[in-house]
Amino acid sequence: MNGLQSARKEIADLASHMGGAAPAGADVLICPPATLLADLVRDAGETGIHIGGQDCHTEIKGAHTGDIAAQMLKDAGASYVIVGHSERRADHGETDSIVKAKAEAALAAGLIAIVCVGETLAQREAGRAFDIVGGQVDGSLPEGASAANCVIAYEPVWAIGTGKVATLDDIAAMHAHIRQKLEGAGGASLIEARILYGGSVKPDNAVQIFSLENVDGGLVGGASLSATDFYGIIKAQQ
Repeated sequence: MNGLQSARKEIADLASHMGGAAPAGADVLICPPATLLADLVRDAGETGIHIGGQDCHTEIKGAHTGDIAAQMLKDAGASYVIVGHSERRADHGETDSIVKAKAEAALAAGLIAIVCVGETLAQREAGRAFDIVGGQVDGSLPEGASAANCVIAYEPVWAIGTGKVATLDDIAAMHAHIRQKLEGAGGASLIEARILYGGSVKPDNAVQIFSLENVDGGLVGGASLSATDFYGIIKAQQ
């Protein structure tokens, strides 16, 4: 819930940094609030920047005032949508089954679903991190999920705003676990799906994080609000 019309200049600055194209081997995606989505689609133009939604409803349409259907996002020019973000799970009580239904709605609309998973501090301290995240992967992936239409994003909720830090070993271990779960869930169709890390990625730690096996990019929060910071992270993916 960040960004007014004045924030649109950041995408122009980012496009300038990028020189009109994404770096080789990288996809660049911004998921703005819904009020800015159509404007940013136009602003992005042929810059190589993709635009996505932050959430969608499980239904195609209907009496769901205030919600946004995946088809509406697609119609506005989005190509991706985030589902099951840790804040949605915490603030809105979204369960794995709800996240799965949203992801299926996204795929039906022709969007790529970014399915978020991650454990809380209490769950990690109880030694349940791998069981929790593995269960979320199993329960949240849509029917028909493949490396082409789904991206997984791991958010260690316990390391976001708590003062605790996920070590490189923590990240590598969980991403390897998620990769194993993907292979079990979809075999060849899912084993190559991208797994993003979403735990306070910044320009000064991105190179180390992205160098880890099974880390295919970042789900960037606060650092994405600044074109300069975000571009620093994009460069780290090269």
